[in-house]
Amino acid sequence: MDLERLDPLLTQPKRLAIVSVLAKVESVEFSFLREYLGLSDSNLSKQMKVLVDAGYVVVDKVGRGPKGTTWYSISDEGRGAFDRQREALEELTDPAIQPVPPHDT
Repeated sequence: MDLERLDPLLTQPKRLAIVSVLAKVESVEFSFLREYLGLSDSNLSKQMKVLVDAGYVVVDKVGRGPKGTTWYSISDEGRGAFDRQREALEELTDPAIQPVPPHDT
């Protein structure tokens, strides 16, 4: 197993959970993600900034002020990163793959 295949941005559980949700929908509103994942506004904002800055997530702000909403969707780059992360995690946790036993010396 090559641990270098794991994406450091997606090894953080909150970011992995966010991208997992985004991979299943066209777009999602900030408050839904906050409620669904049980995160505070500030924590979700912090995690989303990392994902947006990395190009994994696209943000769309609709309206302004208290009536404004923020929508997120996964980018093609983000979907690719998520798919690679999932594959790497599946390989890492595959029960069919047995480690090589140590040699008796």
